Amino acid sequence: MTKHIILWTLKDELGAEEKAAVKAAIKEGLEGLAGQIPGLVDIHVQIDCLPSSNADLMLDSTFTDEAALKAYAVHPAHVAVADGKVRPYTKLRSCLDFTV
Repeated sequence: MTKHIILWTLKDELGAEEKAAVKAAIKEGLEGLAGQIPGLVDIHVQIDCLPSSNADLMLDSTFTDEAALKAYAVHPAHVAVADGKVRPYTKLRSCLDFTV
């Protein structure tokens, strides 16, 4: 199994209400990929962060193997969510991929 963890920080110019809406849309979009992409075993987006956090949301996903993760990265359904709901609103992305 391969884990794919992403932390995002949203753009500073987004107000609190807009950030909440963006986070909800990202969660809906990414979690909606479950069952659509071969090799994607599990996918969750955490949007309810404690005030001590220095990121706004987290993706926690599991793939059958590294090849499935690579295929996910370019899958049209994932690219549509990333380009439409994630990239326009994020200023910082940190990624950690590892085998379990």
